[in-house]
Amino acid sequence: MLYSELIGTGSGVPERVVPNDFFNYLVDDANEWILSRTGIRERRFAAEDQATSDLATLAAKNALDSCGMDSAELDCLIVATSTPDMILPSTACMVQKNIGAVNAYAFDINSVCTSLVFGMDTADSLIKSGKCKTVMVIGADTYSRILNFKDKGSCPLFGDGASAVIFRGSSEPKGIIQTLVKSDGRGWELIQVPSSGSRKPVTAETIENMENTFFMEGKKVFVFATDIIPKIIEELTSKAGIKPEDLDFIIPHQANLRIIDHITKKTGIEKERFLLNLDRFGNTAAASVGLVLDENRKNGTIKPGNLVLIMGFGGGLSWGGILLKA
Repeated sequence: MLYSELIGTGSGVPERVVPNDFFNYLVDDANEWILSRTGIRERRFAAEDQATSDLATLAAKNALDSCGMDSAELDCLIVATSTPDMILPSTACMVQKNIGAVNAYAFDINSVCTSLVFGMDTADSLIKSGKCKTVMVIGADTYSRILNFKDKGSCPLFGDGASAVIFRGSSEPKGIIQTLVKSDGRGWELIQVPSSGSRKPVTAETIENMENTFFMEGKKVFVFATDIIPKIIEELTSKAGIKPEDLDFIIPHQANLRIIDHITKKTGIEKERFLLNLDRFGNTAAASVGLVLDENRKNGTIKPGNLVLIMGFGGGLSWGGILLKA
């Protein structure tokens, strides 16, 4: 049996750090207001000349360096993003050129904040089918480009960043053990950029009405997240024939610390087992879980043999998880 072994990880984040007090124009004492509601202290915003592909390229190069691999060894390159450089061509093809992955085929996946999880599931399928031996998946987003900076309910939540993972086929029982990906299109309207495509093209009028920016029904999304996360944990561990208490760590989508607080109470899983970095990066959408994974592999928190459950949820509505043996 083939397994998708994780052989490399990498991150790419902008240099610009944006503290909470940047949003003092929206609310008095923005630092306390944001921190108490979300757990976020700061985030990173891309430079004016920095696009999603640039952050993705940095993460990709760092992932290749982490395992001493040449980009020509890649069979497939997937970029998971909801903020591509442009509608076409794919951001993945831009990254392919930048890193010289001459033997890979490249394409994008968009499942909003669940995109990296969907991409990892796709990589696992490609490897287990025998179609590909080595696959890189990059989660990358620059939400600072699509935020409505007049909306205090959403704009302080997000930051920009990219994370990359490399999987290679192996006969050893490690790497991806089990996956879960799901969606419910009945909730697509809860998270959207209304004027951004063929349904409502961008015009002077839609720009004036801020319809070309991110919109989210925050309360409904919070309810969705707190309901679906325990189900991801229970269903994924059950499919793998283990129990939640067998998990060493859980890497949740880095959306809001209050969601994690709610989940720890609901499931009884100790907060210490949830790995987080949202206080420093905010919600980096598709990049979020990969940034946490890379950081904790490199600082030694995640050790070989650890069982790690990675999960995401977001627009679509979409959700899913990856059970990984480090």
